[in-house]
Amino acid sequence: MTTTQRHLLLLFALGLVLFFIGNSSIVITDPVESNYTLTASEMLASGDYMSPRIYGNYWYDKPIFFYWELIGAFKVFGINEFAARFFPAVFGIIGLFMTYGFARKIYDAKTGLISALILGTSFEYWLISKTVITDLTLFVFFNAVLVFFYLAYRSQNKNYYYLCYLFSGLAVLTKGPIGLLLPGFIVTVFICLRRDFGEVKRMKPVLGTLIFILVGGSWYYVMYQLHGKEFIDTFLGIHNVLRATVSEHPRWDVWYYYTGIFFLGFFPWCFSLPMVIAKYWKKRQWPVIDQTTLFLLLWALLVNGFYQCMATKYTTYTLPGLLPIAILAARLLYNHEKLIKRLMVFNVFFYIALTIFVAIPVCRDGGYSGKNTAAVLQSHVKPGDLVVSNGDYKTSVVFYSRTMVYNLEHAATIEEDKPKAMSWSSKNVMPFIAFEELPADKDIYLVLNERRYDSFSKDFNPAEWQLLEDLGKARVYYRPAK
Repeated sequence: MTTTQRHLLLLFALGLVLFFIGNSSIVITDPVESNYTLTASEMLASGDYMSPRIYGNYWYDKPIFFYWELIGAFKVFGINEFAARFFPAVFGIIGLFMTYGFARKIYDAKTGLISALILGTSFEYWLISKTVITDLTLFVFFNAVLVFFYLAYRSQNKNYYYLCYLFSGLAVLTKGPIGLLLPGFIVTVFICLRRDFGEVKRMKPVLGTLIFILVGGSWYYVMYQLHGKEFIDTFLGIHNVLRATVSEHPRWDVWYYYTGIFFLGFFPWCFSLPMVIAKYWKKRQWPVIDQTTLFLLLWALLVNGFYQCMATKYTTYTLPGLLPIAILAARLLYNHEKLIKRLMVFNVFFYIALTIFVAIPVCRDGGYSGKNTAAVLQSHVKPGDLVVSNGDYKTSVVFYSRTMVYNLEHAATIEEDKPKAMSWSSKNVMPFIAFEELPADKDIYLVLNERRYDSFSKDFNPAEWQLLEDLGKARVYYRPAK
C-alpha cells in the first residue's frame, strides 16, 4: 500500500467515525433541518423534482441541488434521519479528500494529511457534516473552484480551468449567485495583487462560460419558465438581496461576529496556533509570504471579510474559509507531530461523546424537534381532523407526522406574520388559521408550546380541551367536534 493510499484510508475511516456515527439517532431539528427534509419529502411525493415545495406550495428559499441529494437519499434509504444526514456526511469525507489532495499538490503529502486531519476535527466542520443543511455541499463546490483555479494558475495544465467553471455552476445550483461571485472576487483580487492580467486570457473564458451556463443556469431557466417573475423576485430579491442588506437577526450584526465564530468553529486547533506563533515571535523568524501563502491568506480573509460586510450573519457562512486556514495551520504545526497526535485522539473521543451524550438526547428531548409530538398525533389523528399549533411552530411535526399543522394565532397577529414582499415575514410559509375561525364541527388537536402555557386559560376554554400528553416542551390537547 502506498503512502497516499494509507493517508486516504485513514481519512476515510476518520470520516466514517466522526460524520456517520449516531446519524440515525439524531432527530430532525427545527427550524432549518425540518424545512429541507419536508421540502424534499413533498417533492418526492409529488414526483416534481424541479420545483421545491413545502406545505403544498412552491418554495424558493434555496436552489435545487441539496434537495436532489435528499431525494436521492430518501429513495435509497427511506425517509428517515440517516438518509437526511447521509450526503452532508459524504460531502464531509469528500472535503477531507479534496483538502488532502490540494495541500499535497502544492506542498507535500505530510502537509496534506495534517491539513485534512485538522479540518476534519475542527468543531464547525464536524458539526456541519452531521447537519441537514446546504453548507457542506457548498463547501466542496465553492472551494473546488479555488482549488482548480490555483492548480491551473501555477501549472501548464490550463484545462483545470474548465473544472473551475463546472464547480462554480454546481455551487450556484447549491446556494445561488454567491457560488460565482465570491470565488470570482477572490480570484480577481489575487490576480490584481500579482499583476498577472495576462492569465485572464488563459482561463478558457468562452468555453468555460458555456460550461457554467449549462451547469449552473439550466435549472434557473426552467424555473423562470415555470414560475416567472415570482421566482426571480422571491429567490433573488428576498433570499439574496434582502439577506445582504437587511439583517434577519439584528443583534448578531456586530463587527466581531465572525472573529468569535472562528475561535468556536476552529476549536481546538485555534488554541494550539498561538503557541507556535509565540515561538516564531521569540526567534524573530516568520514564514515567508510566498505566492501560495498569499493565495491561501486571501482565500481565508476574503471569505470572512465578505460575510462580515453582509447585514445577515449566520454561523455557517464562513465555513469555506476553514480549508485554507487548515492548510496554513498545518504548515505552522508541521514539526509538532506530538501535539497533532494528542489533539487528534482527544478530538475523536470528544466528538463521539458529544454525539452520544449530547447531540442525540438534547435534539430529541431538548425542545429542538417535534418528533415526540408527531408520535402522539400519529396515534390519535384521523383523516378530516384539524391539527393546530400555538406558540413555537415546528415544521418537524409536519415532517414526522405526515399531517398538515396550522399555525394558530389571533387574526390581527396573522396579518402581521403573513408573508410580505421584501420582508423576512416572507419565510412564514406555513398555513395559518385564526382563533376566531376554529370550526366547531371538527375534532381538533392542539400542540401548545411551553411559552403559551401561562396563557392557555386566557386563549382557550379549558373545560373544552382534554390533555392527551405533556411532553415538557409541548402539550397536546384534544377538543371533540360539537
